[in-house]
Amino acid sequence: MIENYINDEILNFQLTTIDWLLALLGAFFLGLSKAGIKGIGVIIVTIMAIVFGGKASTGVLIPMMIFADIFAVIYYHRHTQWKYLVKLLPAMAVGVLLGVLLGNDISDVVFKQLMAFLILGIVVFMIFMERKKSNDIPKNRFFSIGTGLLAGFTSMIGNLAGSFSNIYFLAMRLPKNEFIGTAAWLFFIINVFKLPFHIFVWKTVGKESILLNLVLIPAILVGFIAGVYLVKLINNAAYRKFILIVTAVGALIILFK
Repeated sequence: MIENYINDEILNFQLTTIDWLLALLGAFFLGLSKAGIKGIGVIIVTIMAIVFGGKASTGVLIPMMIFADIFAVIYYHRHTQWKYLVKLLPAMAVGVLLGVLLGNDISDVVFKQLMAFLILGIVVFMIFMERKKSNDIPKNRFFSIGTGLLAGFTSMIGNLAGSFSNIYFLAMRLPKNEFIGTAAWLFFIINVFKLPFHIFVWKTVGKESILLNLVLIPAILVGFIAGVYLVKLINNAAYRKFILIVTAVGALIILFK
């Protein structure tokens, strides 16, 4: 009876077989991402936007992300570097509020182009610093404030904060596990903070989307387990290069999709 009720409610999304396969693939990638395979957030957002539409997909994704965040926090919490999280989180929260206020008015095309060029520019700078073998850590507070604002704003508008947080944690030269553990707590806190706005302001989270989330949970779990295994196979140096490359590819996807 419960299964039939869930199926009837989810039918309101009018999903085809291809849509279901894409949604399950997006959920699997989400699990991978939260387990530490960073930089694929743009792919997840793109898949979900294809299936559910731009704004609606943000409401479908937010409960799924919180669910995956819980697993990431439990598994990686011992590696969390709280001093970096505290520097980034306040500005990120302000960025979310700006996204709530401006999200319905900003041009989707202009937003995507601006974010893509900005991400690519910072990635090029990071690659330049990597080639110089520089171990300098940016200590200017405007770097953390600016990155936090951009991460929060893009998180609310399109769940694209991962690119900016990746760049920030790479700039802080966090080792692999510390990178993942700190990001896990950061996004768990910020996604919980975003949830009421999706429910009461944008109204993108409701009974239908929650029931859909329940169906997609197994794919998230499989992705998370696979991601944990893959992360163990990657050393710190290779992990940094992987994040830079995938983040740059993600920015190109934003630009040309």
